[in-house]
Amino acid sequence: MKPHAAPPHAPAGASAPAAAPSERNLFDRIDLHLIRVLHQVLTERSVSRAALRLGMHQPAVSTALKRLRELAGDPLLVRNGAHMVPTEAGQRMLEPAANVLRAAEMLFTEARSFDARTSCQTFRIAASDYLDPLFLPRLVADIQRHAPLAKVEIHALTREGDYRAQLALGEIDLVIGNWLQPPDDLHMARLFSDEVVSLVSRHHPAVRRGWDEAGWLAAEHIAPMPTHPGARGIIDQMLDGLGLQRHIAVRSAYFSLIPDMVAGTRLVLTTGRRYCERVASRLPLAILPCPIAMPPLLYYQLWHARSQHSSAARWLRERTREAIAGLQQQAAPPSSH
Repeated sequence: MKPHAAPPHAPAGASAPAAAPSERNLFDRIDLHLIRVLHQVLTERSVSRAALRLGMHQPAVSTALKRLRELAGDPLLVRNGAHMVPTEAGQRMLEPAANVLRAAEMLFTEARSFDARTSCQTFRIAASDYLDPLFLPRLVADIQRHAPLAKVEIHALTREGDYRAQLALGEIDLVIGNWLQPPDDLHMARLFSDEVVSLVSRHHPAVRRGWDEAGWLAAEHIAPMPTHPGARGIIDQMLDGLGLQRHIAVRSAYFSLIPDMVAGTRLVLTTGRRYCERVASRLPLAILPCPIAMPPLLYYQLWHARSQHSSAARWLRERTREAIAGLQQQAAPPSSH
C-alpha cells in the first residue's frame, strides 16, 4: 500500500518549524562583540591590526574569527599573496556589520542624551485640572519653545485610567497631581504646596457672616468625582482623619466648570488657594478661610523607574519644575471679596 501524499492544501513549508530552532540558535550565537570583530577584521584586512584597533590580544581575535567563519560557512578573509582580502561573502557583510554597530551606538546614545531642538519625541503627561489653571498652558508653551519638533499629549486623570499601569507600560511619561500620600512604588518630586481655602459666590451668606466649623460642614459643598470607585478626595480624607464629614450636595467630573457653578449658587468649593485666586479674578467669587485647620495640599510629579535615567524624561521633569517655579514668581491678580 502506497503511503498517502500530503494533501495539496497542506501548509506550504510544513517543515519550517523544524528549521526555525536552527535559525534561532544561529542568532543566539551572534553577539555585538563578534560583529565588532567582523567589521574590524574586514576593514583592516589583518588580524593583528584589528587586534590593535580593538584593544584585544591577537589570539582572541583569531578565535573570534574562527567562530565567525563557522557561523558564516565562509572563510571571510583569505590570503592573496602577502596580503589578506575579504571573500565575496565577507565583502557583502562589511556594510551590514557597520550598520548594526551604528544602530547599537545610536540605541544607547539616544538613551543617554537628548537634544530638545531636534527631538521628534511625543511627551505624554497625565495631569489633574485642579492645578493652577495657567500651569498646563505654560508647560505646553515651554515645551514647544524649547523642543519645536516634539509633540505633547495631555491626558486626564480619570476614574477609568490607571496611571500607575500606564506609567509602567510607557503609555504616559509623567503624572502631575496632589496626593495626601503619594504611591511609594513610583519616583516622585514635590512641586509646591498650597493653602486649603473655600471658594464661594460673592453673594454667599458666609461672605457677610463668616462661618464656624459646624456651619462650614453643613454648607452645600461641591466636590470632584473620585478618581476611582470607592476613592475619597483629599479634602474628605483630611476630614476623615479628624473624624468629621461635610455635606456634599454636588459632584462634578468637570472640575474646570465648578467655579462657574459656584458663582451662581450657594455651593462651596474647597481646594488650593492658587487655583481659587486664578478663577476669582474672572468670576464673581470670594475666597474664604476654611474654619477647620487642614494641612496644605502637596502637589507632585510622579514617574516610573523605567524612565528614571532617560535624558528626555529628565528634561520633561525639569520643564515641569520650571513651569511651576515661573508661576510662583508671577503673582496672581488680586481677587475681589
